[in-house]
Amino acid sequence: MKLPGPDHPITITPNPRRVRVLTDGVVIADTKRALTLKEASYPAVQYVPRADADMAALHKTERVTHCPYKGNASYFSIKANGKTLDNAIWSYEAPFPAMTEIAGHLAFYPDKVRIEEVAD
Repeated sequence: MKLPGPDHPITITPNPRRVRVLTDGVVIADTKRALTLKEASYPAVQYVPRADADMAALHKTERVTHCPYKGNASYFSIKANGKTLDNAIWSYEAPFPAMTEIAGHLAFYPDKVRIEEVAD
């Protein structure tokens, strides 16, 4: 386990905008409680609470990856409109202590879904 620091900063802040995630016109998630995670030089990622996602459209896969800063990520595929988007979502179900804010949240690959940020 590595801790975020000056050489690899990670910040997590509430997103003041409404975040919607869609695929093929189907809303997969819609929230006003997204968290924006900024890690080093990577693009910002929106983490959406599971309670604000259509979990019935998601199916956990066998894929697991490891991040030395956040922990083990599990993956979900999306089934919507007769199509399956394999491993389109990741989630840190038991993140390392420095990242506990993202527990219970989902992150979506922007090349597999459309992520909209809408000002209220």
